[in-house]
Amino acid sequence: MNGERLKELRSKAALFDQKLLKQIRCVPVKVRILLGLFLLAALAMAIHTALTSNDASLHLKLQHSFRSAEVSVWVDHDLAYSGKITGAAKKKFGLIPTDAQQGSLSQVIPLRSGQRNIRVRVQPDDAAMQEDSITGTFASNAQRDLSVNARRNGMSVSWQGSSGAPVEAVSSFAWLSRYASSLFLTITGSIMSALAGYAIRELPARLRSSPDSAPKV
Repeated sequence: MNGERLKELRSKAALFDQKLLKQIRCVPVKVRILLGLFLLAALAMAIHTALTSNDASLHLKLQHSFRSAEVSVWVDHDLAYSGKITGAAKKKFGLIPTDAQQGSLSQVIPLRSGQRNIRVRVQPDDAAMQEDSITGTFASNAQRDLSVNARRNGMSVSWQGSSGAPVEAVSSFAWLSRYASSLFLTITGSIMSALAGYAIRELPARLRSSPDSAPKV
């Protein structure tokens, strides 16, 4: 009984394949080429997305002495985080409130592995803007901690711990990733341009031929 059922399923699959191949043969060659180029462009974009995905993270640990301020973080000239921070009155001996303010921020920011330039800006509501930057190497699937201390008399940034991976290996992978990303973007752009050119060239002809091919009454 199982053998007959399996034989029936194979027969249906073979019949479906024949119908599918017949329908594909009915499709014009130009349309098949167009679909092939579209699938190739989609594949290139998928590979580009995989290569440029955020596979590492930055853990920002900020200590400040402001009542209220705006914090912005750039990764390689791209704004990666922006938010508001607030402070509370600092207490002497843990009991007596003072005029000094204190606050903290802990924020995890996803980014791509490789060598990255991190720029941190703190814009207090009642003090001058402070900004500093630092360069570090991020390993794939790893996190680095960045300590930021923002006071009224200045700001300091420093790494906590190590990158967790050899700098040379990560930098080589980052260079390869950037090169492959640029290559796939170029290929995808060329394919999209070809598709657009084909559509612009062929669509008017198709529209003109449609009324001519319509049966006359």
